[in-house]
Amino acid sequence: MDIIVNEALKAYIDPLTPEEHAALERSILTEGCRDALVLWGDVLVDGHNRYGICKKHNVPFNTVQSTLFQSMDDVHLWMIDQHLGRRSVSDFQRGVLALRKREILAARQQQAIANTAVADAAAPAAADDGAASAPAVDAPAAPAFKSREDLAKAARLSSSQVVMIEKIQKQAAPELVAAVKSGVISINAAAAVATLPAEEQVAAASAGKDELKQAAKRVRDAKRAAREAMADHAVPAFAPEDGAGQDADPQAMIAALQQRVAALEAENAALRQQVAALQQG
Repeated sequence: MDIIVNEALKAYIDPLTPEEHAALERSILTEGCRDALVLWGDVLVDGHNRYGICKKHNVPFNTVQSTLFQSMDDVHLWMIDQHLGRRSVSDFQRGVLALRKREILAARQQQAIANTAVADAAAPAAADDGAASAPAVDAPAAPAFKSREDLAKAARLSSSQVVMIEKIQKQAAPELVAAVKSGVISINAAAAVATLPAEEQVAAASAGKDELKQAAKRVRDAKRAAREAMADHAVPAFAPEDGAGQDADPQAMIAALQQRVAALEAENAALRQQVAALQQG
């Protein structure tokens, strides 16, 4: 049979590094292709690297048809679960995969809710016409993650790591993402650098590991200085004395609010100074 390689499906999971691909090639040339390629009809789902190596060197291989898939979302979820369980997948990759799984499951849950609403709305009309009631809508194959903690558990990460990976995905320039994927910069440092303007991220990534570390340090120092400025100007919220309730002095309340406004303005000024210093640096 002709095997179809879906390029989008092949690219859904990050490719092997050159070193990992070379090690797999040596293993197949020495021991043969031990694991069967997984197919969905004619489409190759799992084993793209093995398939390419076997075709290149005319190494025989086996295939197995999966009966689990009804849609491309099923294929994606299966691929994600397979890679989440592999020790060779980096923390960043596991976080990205778990976030993709969350999106798929959340979309399925919303679709199931919409389908149920449509079925419920159609049921009375069908009953009035004497027709059979609308068929029940199937529940999602798997429940959506209820919390960030559930997602972190699936990815074998901490909740804080998940937050940082989300920030990197939303704010990081492609060059910074490539750096964290390759291990040049840590997730923690990449999340800090991702808060900088895109051109500064690109410049730091292009300059290499040391400059990325320095950029992350500058961001952390700026945040620390901002927190200290806030603490210096902090004013506790006004609260009337016990028993005063609504009889509290309005003038005293106004004075307290004015102090808080002044503190917030001082905080904003400090933050603007830190941003200007970062841009000049």
